[in-house]
Amino acid sequence: MELVKYLEELCALDGISGDEGVVREYILSKISGKCDCTVDPLGSVIAGVKGRQPAKHKLLISAHMDEVGLIVTNICGDGSLKFDTVGGIDPRVLFGKRVFVGDDKILGVIGGTAVHNLSDDERKKAPAISAMTIDIGCSSKEQALKLVRQGDSVVFDSDFLRFGDGMIRSKAIDDRAGCAIMLKMIEDGVEYDTTFTFVVQEEVGLRGATAAAYTAAPDFAIVLESTTAADIPSSAGEKRVCEVGKGAVVSYMDRHTIYDRELYKLAFDEAEKLGIPCQTKSVIAGGNDAGAIHISRGGVRTAAISLPCRYLHSPSCVIAETDLNCSYQLACGLAERIQKL
Repeated sequence: MELVKYLEELCALDGISGDEGVVREYILSKISGKCDCTVDPLGSVIAGVKGRQPAKHKLLISAHMDEVGLIVTNICGDGSLKFDTVGGIDPRVLFGKRVFVGDDKILGVIGGTAVHNLSDDERKKAPAISAMTIDIGCSSKEQALKLVRQGDSVVFDSDFLRFGDGMIRSKAIDDRAGCAIMLKMIEDGVEYDTTFTFVVQEEVGLRGATAAAYTAAPDFAIVLESTTAADIPSSAGEKRVCEVGKGAVVSYMDRHTIYDRELYKLAFDEAEKLGIPCQTKSVIAGGNDAGAIHISRGGVRTAAISLPCRYLHSPSCVIAETDLNCSYQLACGLAERIQKL
């Protein structure tokens, strides 16, 4: 299957942190018979893939299955729903958005106080999460309780769309892109024995990776992620962080990890050898599952390869297909180079 097709199918699935079951079943269906895999108690998939050669080093490649979303916290007397975020979401991206609630995918719309009822100060600010509700078309709590309940997951209603010159827009690209790359690597076969982990609950504290890395006990790790690109007209210089269309992003440091210096340099060397673009982040910010993996057990030498993505953690994440392909090529190349260290 084409890499972009894996991404499209994965992004169509719903799986906020702690509710990744549908995504997990899809992944298990794709890797069945191609590797030895288990599901740990938290729900992460740990897959051991035999390579064409035995590995010198035990290598882990990891990506997270979960996406950001919302969760129902209360059902109001008028049938509307109060909610909170699952993962980091900018409140500005929520107002007026369509969502699906619960396993039955009840359609809802996020709303709040009408603009003509706002004070002058309120109009200058994004509405707080506490000031918004989800309207599912019910007129009473009793009616709403027949459809939803507290603790139900809420996901964005967002289609996978191609637009412009090779651009892709969808929800959940963070981090279904990493999962898609790993599925493609498993399908194509690896040169050396490799462990792949599709982990849960990254968006709420790197929880799945903490447990899965302990079980996998690797010497080296490559974390596949999506990261914020701020390459819009209002940003300049280092504030652009990284740029869509300029290749995979290899980080030297973020808020959770100082990456292995040799692997950082090796990634750029491999990109040059492959003739593909590669970039780094100009701002130290954010973090990913490397924060848990690199300090697992006695320590793990870790690198991160990320896909530059505009409007991260929103219903309309935007990437370039060329960057997706470059990230795949670099992940394959770096995995092989690590075994030669």
